[in-house]
Amino acid sequence: MFGTAGLCLADTLTWGATPMVSKGGKAKSVIQIWLWGGASHLDTFDPKPEAGNEYAGPFKAVETNVSGIRICELLPLLAKQADKYAIIRGMTHGSNAHETGTYMVQTGRKAGERVIYPGVGAVVSKFRGADAGYKGQIPPYVVLTEPLGRFDEAGFLGANYKPFATGGDPSQPKFLVEGVAAQGITDEQQQERRALLNKLNTLPKKLPENATLKALAHAETQAYDMILGEGAKVFDLATEKEELREQYGRSKFGQSCLMARRLVEKGVPYVTINYNGWDTHKDNFTTLRRKLPEFDKGLATLIKDLSDRGLLSSTIIWCGGEFGRTPKVDFSAPWNGGRGHWGAAFSTLLAGGGFKGGHVVGETDAHGERVKNRPVSPAEVHNSIYALMGIDEQVKRLQPANAEPRDTPVIPFNLLKEIL
Repeated sequence: MFGTAGLCLADTLTWGATPMVSKGGKAKSVIQIWLWGGASHLDTFDPKPEAGNEYAGPFKAVETNVSGIRICELLPLLAKQADKYAIIRGMTHGSNAHETGTYMVQTGRKAGERVIYPGVGAVVSKFRGADAGYKGQIPPYVVLTEPLGRFDEAGFLGANYKPFATGGDPSQPKFLVEGVAAQGITDEQQQERRALLNKLNTLPKKLPENATLKALAHAETQAYDMILGEGAKVFDLATEKEELREQYGRSKFGQSCLMARRLVEKGVPYVTINYNGWDTHKDNFTTLRRKLPEFDKGLATLIKDLSDRGLLSSTIIWCGGEFGRTPKVDFSAPWNGGRGHWGAAFSTLLAGGGFKGGHVVGETDAHGERVKNRPVSPAEVHNSIYALMGIDEQVKRLQPANAEPRDTPVIPFNLLKEIL
């Protein structure tokens, strides 16, 4: 209860500050699928079967529905929808460290600067959230289901732009969102607790014009609407058809993808799915035989579902992690076919919101070790997202208060023009 009330109170007192309405842009929302740990580019969107077993491993490449584009054989559903997404094979930043790579991919900045910069979710939350007139009951930046913890998502923007992390597991019979639902507490008990609280709290009646008490009362109303009202219904996946839930997959990831669709359908500007388990130093291929079909069902169904509902044109899907994996496989013990960290070259998928599908940007060498054509920085991905959302001019002016020139080194505002 306190978590939700505090969240709503922050919205009441801070998020609704000076309106800054965004103009232009096709996209209204972003769904970021974060492949936490760094997924192998060779085993997903940049296969190299001709490189031999010591690089390609046992997986084969399959043709997609776009001539000339091949992806891993364990992604057959995504292979049928390549016309709806673009693959960036030229991603690079050069760092092999989780924390540094995460910061660089999430913020578009180099690590080690004097200022801590905000991630894309916080930036979108600022310029598409309440500062731009967003009045949704659900916070403008939602994480399913746990925060990364590897960097401060909001950076210099401050705590008001940090994400609301749901916790819980949407694949369970009841999705227990932290601060919204509690284990073992029924709706009737929640109603009884609210009635008792209002009966005991007589101060608002004695001070009916007190501004702080009015704000608290408004926060309470918002909080209980999240717990018992329309806000709570958004998180109730039981209202979805069983057939569709099966198509997404009954995994935590699959149901998170379904939850993300419901959130953008309600107008939430930014949703991140933190999808763990891609740090495959050991048994890479054994792990991916399990994970890739799960990933394939969830992401492919999300793309199709958004498209079928007319939402793909206004919703950006951004899928990738902090880096790729070492192209050369380590078959020795104890790694048993493992892949290490690799920031020199990796892949990202972009779909919807104005991005052109059926395209590949960038190319790696024959072994997938280096970008040999059209390197792409994380900042180029971010800037393209901002441009499609119509907030690029505001982002260009974004800087910390009292910043000195040395605190804000200029980064060229380059775009992925090939797919815009």
